[in-house]
Amino acid sequence: MNVPATREDLMIVNMGPHHPSMHGVLRLIVTLDGEDVIDCEPILGYLHRGMEKIAENRTIIQYLPYVTRWDYLATMFTEAITVNAPEQLGNIQVPKRASYIRVIMLELSRIASHLLWLGPFMADIGAQTPFFYIFRERELVYDLFEAATGMRMMHNYFRIGGVAADLPYGWIDKCLDFCDYFLTGVSEYQKLITRNPIFLERVEGVGIIGVEEAINWGLSGPMLRASGIQWDLRKVDRYECYDEFDWEVQWQKEGDSLSRYLVRIGEMVESIKIIQQALEGIPGGPYENLEIRCFDRVRNPELNDFDYRFISKKPSPTFELSKQELYVRVEAPKGELGVFLIGDQNVFPWRWKIRPPGFINLQILPQLVKRMKLADIMTILVQDINSFSRLEYLKEVYGMIWVLVPIFTPVLGITIGVLAIVWLEREISAGIQQRIGPEYAGPLGILQALADGTKLLFKENLLPSRGDTRLFSIGPSIAIISILLSYLIIPFGSNLVLSDLNIGVFLWIAISSIAPIGLLMSGYGSNNKYSFLGGLRAAAQSISYEIPLTLCVLSISLRAIR
Repeated sequence: MNVPATREDLMIVNMGPHHPSMHGVLRLIVTLDGEDVIDCEPILGYLHRGMEKIAENRTIIQYLPYVTRWDYLATMFTEAITVNAPEQLGNIQVPKRASYIRVIMLELSRIASHLLWLGPFMADIGAQTPFFYIFRERELVYDLFEAATGMRMMHNYFRIGGVAADLPYGWIDKCLDFCDYFLTGVSEYQKLITRNPIFLERVEGVGIIGVEEAINWGLSGPMLRASGIQWDLRKVDRYECYDEFDWEVQWQKEGDSLSRYLVRIGEMVESIKIIQQALEGIPGGPYENLEIRCFDRVRNPELNDFDYRFISKKPSPTFELSKQELYVRVEAPKGELGVFLIGDQNVFPWRWKIRPPGFINLQILPQLVKRMKLADIMTILVQDINSFSRLEYLKEVYGMIWVLVPIFTPVLGITIGVLAIVWLEREISAGIQQRIGPEYAGPLGILQALADGTKLLFKENLLPSRGDTRLFSIGPSIAIISILLSYLIIPFGSNLVLSDLNIGVFLWIAISSIAPIGLLMSGYGSNNKYSFLGGLRAAAQSISYEIPLTLCVLSISLRAIR
């Protein structure tokens, strides 16, 4: 744990976990000397879902739907590492066509992950345009995923010994079209970003990591290759069929944030090259090794076994994990994603340990941000860590009651205020005319207005014989609807509280002024001068004191609510 300095002129600032770049899972305690960062302490552990313990209580097939939640930006890689571990443990052969399909899906997932790194990274340093551009290509990748797997993000596509389904008809041609289109999109990114002087000023020479530092801190992925080390597990471990394709490892030697940006841009281009070669040379044959469905399966379990007592059915098609241990790794977009697996002659893993790349890369963050500016923290954090929080992501869901309460609160306050005004009006009128009535409904007569409205609704429909029936009927509706509309046009902010009182008051005046028009329409439609004079009197009464009184209560109640 880093102990922050305690000089009197230093300031300790809390960044996160609600900062837009923290995603709700990371908090930074930053010690500042003005704008200079003196110390930084990352605080983790806000969100956990027990993915490792869930794996140790499920078969591999049962656990596959869970793994895409490790990192929903690179879902194919989490599925790949989940099936690669038991495949190597059981020495299971994968058909050549299935291996090609896996490579295509992995590289598409790498592109999608790098795109959703590029957009937020540029937004965090002040450039909003690329954030919208990246979603254009990313949606095309997800369309391809949906056509092949049936799902856009949580695919559940990989299987032990192959994949769940073959590529549909026409999918290869669409993917080739996407590759040609995407190369033009990368050219746009380079024209817009790479040679932009403001962008270069923000990233060039920021967060430099040397070769020895990168090795000693255990960094991997673009962070390692941007420091001058040509280390890519696709070349080193030769898993799947990557050694059959012609592609180059992208690397830089400067070790700064600009180098890490260039590495990721280059990797997207290389991924397109791999996909094109795989699509053109994909062989025929099966897409899954069906023989492994009967490999070391537990057959005819007894009635007292775990399966019948707790699962209530036979386990999914799977096999026993032999009593040995191994470590399996793949080159994910953020770095080395690994799983340490221990088998115990059981269908459940005895130990399942995940090695997330972002968590390991986070260790060097305090050293990188020291002696940098406060604004450089976002550049280094998003550039280097690249959404490490995706390992165990939890989306907050708020109850509907807490959404509706802020809406009904001002409406209820305004309604009560209007009722109070009507009651006060009746009291004053009764006092002037020296009579007691007509307030009889409710305590002190405050519900008389509600009673009058209810009585009016249920009265017989009296229409003048010589009047304009249509105009006479529309008038009251306009008067009532305008009052209801006044609750809808008040502008609310993000928390559903009035954002601007002045604008709200003027809008309320504008919409409420329609009510006297309805009163005049009713009086005029009766085709009777006395009724028309009554309409004029009602409109004048509404304009003269009912609207101003209601406006006063509205202003006071909204101000109190704010």
